[in-house]
Amino acid sequence: MVLALIRDKQYRPMRFREMAGFLQVPKSERGELNEILDALMRDGSVAVDAEGRYVAKSATIGVGVYSSSDRGFGFVSVEGESEDWFIPASQTNGAMHGDVVKVALTALQGRGNRAEGRIVSVITRNTKQLVGIFRKNKIGGRVTPDRSKYDFDVSIAPRDTHGAVSGQKVCVTILQYDGPHGPSGRITEILGHVNDPGVDILSVVRDAGIPSEWPAEVTAEVETVPREVAESEKTGRMDLRDVMTVTIDGEDTKDIDDAISLTRENGFWRLGVHIADVSHYVREGKPLDTEAINRGTSVYLADRVVPMLPHELSDGICSLNMGEDRLALSCIMDIDDSGAVKAHEIAETLICVNHRLSYTQVQRLFDAADEQGKKAEETSSEDLSENESLGALAPEIADAVPMLLKMRKLASIIRARRDARGAIDFDFPESKIMLDARGRVTSIEPYPRSEATSLIEDFMVTANETVAEEFYWLSAPFVYRVHEVPSPEKMRELAGYVSHFGYHLHLGNGEVHSMDIQRFLRKLRGTREEALLSRLTLRSMRQARYATECCGHFGLALKYYCHFTSPIRRYPDLQIHRIIKEHLHGKLSSHRISHYNAILGEIAARSSMTERRSEEAEREVERMKKAEYMRGFLGEEYDGVISGVTSWGVYVELPNTVEGLVRLTDLRGDYYIYDAATMSLTGERSGRRYAIGDPMRVMVSAADKASRSVEFVPVK
Repeated sequence: MVLALIRDKQYRPMRFREMAGFLQVPKSERGELNEILDALMRDGSVAVDAEGRYVAKSATIGVGVYSSSDRGFGFVSVEGESEDWFIPASQTNGAMHGDVVKVALTALQGRGNRAEGRIVSVITRNTKQLVGIFRKNKIGGRVTPDRSKYDFDVSIAPRDTHGAVSGQKVCVTILQYDGPHGPSGRITEILGHVNDPGVDILSVVRDAGIPSEWPAEVTAEVETVPREVAESEKTGRMDLRDVMTVTIDGEDTKDIDDAISLTRENGFWRLGVHIADVSHYVREGKPLDTEAINRGTSVYLADRVVPMLPHELSDGICSLNMGEDRLALSCIMDIDDSGAVKAHEIAETLICVNHRLSYTQVQRLFDAADEQGKKAEETSSEDLSENESLGALAPEIADAVPMLLKMRKLASIIRARRDARGAIDFDFPESKIMLDARGRVTSIEPYPRSEATSLIEDFMVTANETVAEEFYWLSAPFVYRVHEVPSPEKMRELAGYVSHFGYHLHLGNGEVHSMDIQRFLRKLRGTREEALLSRLTLRSMRQARYATECCGHFGLALKYYCHFTSPIRRYPDLQIHRIIKEHLHGKLSSHRISHYNAILGEIAARSSMTERRSEEAEREVERMKKAEYMRGFLGEEYDGVISGVTSWGVYVELPNTVEGLVRLTDLRGDYYIYDAATMSLTGERSGRRYAIGDPMRVMVSAADKASRSVEFVPVK
């Protein structure tokens, strides 16, 4: 009867008291009515709206992947729903992080105006293996998982300990999820003692499920790969060995997969982006290819690289090493003075890099050129200097200096065109973690972006766009890099939030344009709230992914985009190189098109997954190493800036990018009230306010490597 009432077309949503009165339920029986309504919510027939009124909703049962938080609650990304559903800690029903679950809607607008639900059942257990610390006991032992997302221990029977002793990091395969004492499992690998060098990062790699050992068949195939380019492989290619070509990378980069050249011809800039021809050595369907798909991407951690391809290829025959003949796939573009690509050619080439340059080296050249130009202005000289040649700016690379300065000019033209179309640039501070031989952190320094790094980004984006556009109009099967337009709901929520800080985010006809976000971010530059609102803006946008459909790239404000420039470390780039080469050789037959149409969807989805896996592992290692580093500075004082404010305290970021929590209980002398709208804390009596961007002097009070957390206390 209650369900029929709520589903009736004439029904007006009611709160509990209103419904009890309408149904004339006596007070003595209202407990039974409450039980009925709870049961209807549990089975997904009824939900509660933001006003606490009971409503019917047809799609109240969903299926999705559960993501748990460190604080017990979680979210389910429900299939067909644009927003995740919030799951309170009391409603997880034993689900583990990563499980596929069935979830019932319990409130249309719960915490944070999100739909709220309860997990009805677990459909698929996706947590098969865990990494943690083993502690022996009388009945075998227990393993405490490294990740705080798992709030349980795994019991280990004596026969399943694999000889582990207390204090060792181990890999555990779960045998039973719902045993009498919680999950139980078997130790399958001992990684080493928790304090052994390198075990901490190896634990993250294993826990993320990132393959780090090469199968025997891959090792056997690597032995057949040549160590240098054979003369027979050089025939039939465009020979560019006489063209001045350079690589520009980080000082410690070993896997160099892109080189550039630039000339000025017939009123155009002729930019060559030359990419390692990895597909010449990694053949489809072979063990190397299968393992590359499995890994998806190279993973760059503090003390190691887990490569997508073995070092014999990534650092060897495929790497565009200086002075060595290398096979490449080149995109050679004629660009006018407005930055538009007017003509291009994609070709198999043979190159020989003249100079291996670093970002630091190139930036020094640019800075020296600026200084020399300043001197020329002061002496009223028309040239940079009458007494100094351009080569004197960097004698060791004198023959490349004129080209590098041309590259600087072209990059500025491309960047201006990029800005004019509305490309969004999130300039978040990155950090570089330096380790000693034992894997201990010696320093953490901000990793500033420079004009040299931007130059390479601009050229690579131009090549990626050019290649994607050609193959879009060829209607060939392809893998695109897509970044879809943000959802209107997310943008309206963001616009409402930033308005509390005095900013207006223009939404036009309900949809935001990249130019609007670009203008908004520019207004934030140099403000106290820049870091917070920039991060919130990024979180309000969709994640970029790989897809077989060309949906455009919102962040770059491009209609066509792909990843073409890094086949040594990204599988999608390697995959589209094969398609490009088959097209160049006229072998993209209907049979091959059908083949690619059958496999590319799965390749795109897996590449997106492995990219997320890599990013999460890199974040975990960075947080862990920062906490480890700060353990050596307990009691030290620093000047920081408030980077976040919550109901449980404020987060403070130090100049070296380390972020730590000042707990609410440590803000003494007053009772502080949290304002969610402005993300600030205000003292009830004193009126003292803590907000984003405020300076704060703090002392390091705690640093826990296991939980990846740092804590501060304020210094008066």
